[in-house]
Amino acid sequence: MMLAFDGSSIDGSGYRDVTELAGRAPGWFDGAVSAWSTYGLAVFAVLLVLAWWRARRTGAAAALTALAAPVVVVVAYALNDVVKMLVREDRPCRSLHLATLEACPAPGDWSFPSNHAAVAAAAAVALLFVSRRLGALAVVAACAMSASRIWVGAHYPHDVVAGLLVGAVTGVLLMRLVRRRPQQLAGRLSATRLRLLLGA
Repeated sequence: MMLAFDGSSIDGSGYRDVTELAGRAPGWFDGAVSAWSTYGLAVFAVLLVLAWWRARRTGAAAALTALAAPVVVVVAYALNDVVKMLVREDRPCRSLHLATLEACPAPGDWSFPSNHAAVAAAAAVALLFVSRRLGALAVVAACAMSASRIWVGAHYPHDVVAGLLVGAVTGVLLMRLVRRRPQQLAGRLSATRLRLLLGA
């Protein structure tokens, strides 16, 4: 059996306060937050597609930058998962033995950092490089996603903060690399079967 880290000493009291508040909240509100926590990442996928659709009308370089955004999200998810396996922090619902809105995951489904927060932050930052308006919307959505993961009891606050940092840093670094030579990269992609993704 793998040893797990207990993160409750970091901000377990804050986590307990939030989950107790969720237990006293109206059912309709808890239902809405739970639905967002479970299915909200689909909104980021829609925003990424919309950003690409708009960018391809601007030019090949803009389209390439938009196409890089989902790749950045995948990389951020992978890096976040590596950190999860290294830290191996037990879910708060398991360490604190609390009833939560979301069913407590099985042992070995580690908590730190939050995958949802990392994916949301990576998508939001990447979108800011493509469209300020869509990026700003995604930033608000990423904050809401992160908060919802604490509300439903899936993560400690430090889990979502760390996830946001992993996603944001990954997004900034990789998107800056893409923005250095967009025309050159677009030219290379134009020589492949993916060239249709670059033009209107």
